[in-house]
Amino acid sequence: MKPLSVTVVICAYTSARWGMLLDVIESVRLQTLAPDQVLVVVDHNEELYDRLVEIVDDVTVVESTGQTGLSGARNTGVGLAESDIVAFLDDDAEAAPDWLERLVALYDDPDVMAVGGKVVPLWEAGRPGYFAEELDWIVGCSHRGMPRVASEVRNVIGANMSFRLEVLRQVGGFNLSLGRKGTLPLGCEETEICIRSQMGSPGSRIVYEPAALVRHHVPASRGTLRYMMSRSWSEGLSKAQVSQLVGHKRALGPERRYVRSVLPRAVFTGLRSWGRDGSPDGLGRAGAVIAVLACTAAGYFQGRRLQHWTGPDDGGDALVAAGAQWREVQ
Repeated sequence: MKPLSVTVVICAYTSARWGMLLDVIESVRLQTLAPDQVLVVVDHNEELYDRLVEIVDDVTVVESTGQTGLSGARNTGVGLAESDIVAFLDDDAEAAPDWLERLVALYDDPDVMAVGGKVVPLWEAGRPGYFAEELDWIVGCSHRGMPRVASEVRNVIGANMSFRLEVLRQVGGFNLSLGRKGTLPLGCEETEICIRSQMGSPGSRIVYEPAALVRHHVPASRGTLRYMMSRSWSEGLSKAQVSQLVGHKRALGPERRYVRSVLPRAVFTGLRSWGRDGSPDGLGRAGAVIAVLACTAAGYFQGRRLQHWTGPDDGGDALVAAGAQWREVQ
């Protein structure tokens, strides 16, 4: 059987991550399974593009041909890929040496359409005491409560994911109305494309393989309570948009289980730690979990209202505006 070919797509948008981007590229060079193609897609930053072209000569550097944003950059990579599998990395997410090998191994099953791996946070200033591991999704990482062995899931994590190329092209790529726009922390484009892909291919599977490891840099600014609330609000807005596109049951199934089981345990553990040894961090973690849940729910209901007022065609712009306004008032 012919080995599956693989393209790695790294999306970048800012020169501020220059050193991290070079580290990500180097981590791809050191893979135990060498990719057939490496694409670095620069999201409408001519200075960064010129700098990369001048220095990096063993990967293909291209400018995004889509609209500004992560979804547009990823779709540019999908359009240029010439392989069976496309794997995605962020410009601040360094892959372990066997990352690609472990992802691709799951595609021996023809029913597997996508495989994602574990994303571990690398805290620039150390994990804040109030930042529970159950909330690591806020910084784009795997959170406590996710599977510890390879398991079927609804969706993969954006900083560490792969798809069969034919699947991405059949569904038309990532939804341009979803996903991060520069520093505005909207998201859920990975959730939406995974749901949409499975709707078009009943019986197909999406697998989370925690042994396929990526380490994601988390700047100190993303460990603040302000960022936690901003990201939670934006997550609620994004989930509202996804539920409008694919239905509430598909969009919120895992979230309901997360709220019912994972978060109550996090609150209990934090309060128990506070009661046992008087740790202010325990009380802070419990309080942060409750605040994040409340803020996410508020964002979701606001997103539903915006969708009701504007309709599905222009609701995306309204959600982006709501996210930007929230950040301005904090």
